[in-house]
Amino acid sequence: MQLRHDALDAHLGKNLAPLYVIASDEHLLALEAADKIRRAARANGFTEREVLVVERSFKWGELLAANQSQSLFGDKKLIELRIPTGKPGRDGGAALQDYAASLSPDNLTIISLPKLDWATQKAAWVGALQQAAVYIDIPLVERNQLPGWIAHRLTAQQQSADRACLDFIADRVEGNLLAAHQEIQKLGLLYPAGKLSFEQVQDAVLNVARYDVFKLNEAMLSGDVARLTRMMDGLKGEGEALPLVLWAVTEEIRTLLKLKSGMAQGKPVGALLKEYRIWGPREKLMEPALRRISLAALESALQEAALVDRMVKGLRAKAFAGDPWDALTQLGLKLARGR
Repeated sequence: MQLRHDALDAHLGKNLAPLYVIASDEHLLALEAADKIRRAARANGFTEREVLVVERSFKWGELLAANQSQSLFGDKKLIELRIPTGKPGRDGGAALQDYAASLSPDNLTIISLPKLDWATQKAAWVGALQQAAVYIDIPLVERNQLPGWIAHRLTAQQQSADRACLDFIADRVEGNLLAAHQEIQKLGLLYPAGKLSFEQVQDAVLNVARYDVFKLNEAMLSGDVARLTRMMDGLKGEGEALPLVLWAVTEEIRTLLKLKSGMAQGKPVGALLKEYRIWGPREKLMEPALRRISLAALESALQEAALVDRMVKGLRAKAFAGDPWDALTQLGLKLARGR
């Protein structure tokens, strides 16, 4: 049974299933979901708890033993199985299928996984868990969803803020949802219920954003110049490897060139996106970016990326001298502006 994470409260208020699976890379939301299940389990008499973590030395017989062993005091047991890699291996996959087929009525089990890739989602053990468990797949909170998420959390503590405040907070906590949660809680401690002013938010909220090099391309594709500049500065400040950032930008330029060339040959954008396996949030950004950026601009951008690569390697060109981070930022800004 698939269950949206925002429907978990209503589900737990009715009954408990013997098996829950939480799959997510959004660690805060996964932790909150597991906490809710734990509280409900304790309230229903599952007073003993056993935690198993799948590491290199883990023996899958431990899981089967935990399911079969009885509490010394006859208490019902909560079993937590954590698979940090999301890759149980052949033996683990077989053990999970056996486990899903032989659930004990005296146990409640929570299996925690990261977000599974497309290939792993097709594995037999995943199918067995989806059939036997309440399966909660929690998606990432994307940047465009973050202001709404913050507003919802503020409402839960009887506070509110206008869009400017919400965007200000989102800019400073992007990519770090746990920090966002902490900053929102701080606002609840510092100020009374009601609407927060921009000055209150500005004084209280720290800059705790963590930038993902692969999210940089989203800012470039969407034409968000302010976000692109902020992310470049953040990646540089965090000590991110410049060759990796350059590679990510260059690969995006190459992809745009392939798509633009295909469009010039009369191929529909939808077919090209499918051909090059572009989906999700990136898919929605591609078509507007392709309308905004010309083929000539992309060809020029690829040449500039090669010059930045020479700068990174210490082979400076006369017409392109200076700091390679600045040069890469300027390249990204040209694409964001469609030049």
